[in-house]
Amino acid sequence: MQYNALKYVRISHFSALSGYTAKAVYEKIRVGVWVEGRHYRRAPDGHILIDLEAFERWVEGHSQAA
Repeated sequence: MQYNALKYVRISHFSALSGYTAKAVYEKIRVGVWVEGRHYRRAPDGHILIDLEAFERWVEGHSQAA
């Protein structure tokens, strides 16, 4: 995945890169598929930022890797 050395992106940009809708991302967070601090973080302004490296590990089946 090409992401210009950014580790974290907002959900709207993540959706454009991955094809997952924002609704799908929020659902993964809501049900605990993606864990705060592992798959995403909250920026100081409160926005949710998706960790692209963690997303790649999750896709590859290694979501437990920190």
